[in-house]
Amino acid sequence: MRFVTFRAGSGAPAAGVLLGEQVADLSHPSCRGLLGDTAPSVLALVEQGLQRWTDRLSTWAFDAGALRPLSSVQLLAPLRPGKIVGAAFNFTDALAERNMPPPTEPVVFVRSGCTVIGPGDAILVPPDVGNVGYEAELAVVIGRRALAVSREQAMRHVAGYTAHNDVSGSHLVKTDGGNFVRGKNLPASAPLGPWLATPDEVPDPYNVRIRLDIDGRPLQDGSTATMLFRIAELISYVSHRMPLEPGDVIATGTPAGVAAMHQPPAWLVPGATVTVNVEGFGPLVNPVRQGEAFLER
Repeated sequence: MRFVTFRAGSGAPAAGVLLGEQVADLSHPSCRGLLGDTAPSVLALVEQGLQRWTDRLSTWAFDAGALRPLSSVQLLAPLRPGKIVGAAFNFTDALAERNMPPPTEPVVFVRSGCTVIGPGDAILVPPDVGNVGYEAELAVVIGRRALAVSREQAMRHVAGYTAHNDVSGSHLVKTDGGNFVRGKNLPASAPLGPWLATPDEVPDPYNVRIRLDIDGRPLQDGSTATMLFRIAELISYVSHRMPLEPGDVIATGTPAGVAAMHQPPAWLVPGATVTVNVEGFGPLVNPVRQGEAFLER
């Protein structure tokens, strides 16, 4: 099942289920008997157990009034996670492109959920931060609290998957000696969406094509087949270092073709449009605009 967060007109954001070219609006009055006291929010559904809600929704007969044409609504980020934990240097083709040896254990960083934006929202490039790049990724949404879980149990904590663009201030990461905190936490730098797909929609997360282009110029075309540390290992590794809460996201890394590897480098500049295509998800399209100064405020 595919879950979305959307806005119709000037209305408040609401959760929905994608049914072909229609969205079933879970905030519609006819769905009160289904949701009860649960807020029509994707995060609330995840927190209560997305599989439970998927089972209930699969047998629910939606009222015609609850069905909205997909073309009539604005899709937002599926949810606002508390945090995104990213995996760096996690695709073997990207490592080979850089002539880097593979790390012996996952290399991870944390970005605030406040950096998340949705489809169509602008990626903001601060004028005082140079070399801002992109990274198309498959992202995992956590469905159950994970703390010190084993690899064998890790996949039980997955609520679903979505697409992610891990926009990074590469110059800041280098300036900070490889520390990711500033470079991975620029405002409006984490496009997420356009929907959250339950695991049955992604039968093999290690055979998913990942592509990215800027203004129609292909820059990344890879596959999760080259993922170094797989999802269960990432969840287990991270959960032994910090708790993962329902709605948190693990960004699994990016294939070859990052901005610095192109000639000339393909850094993000205001006026461009970035399109991420993760197989099984609709395009995640975001314009690039100039933001406010980041280093001095």
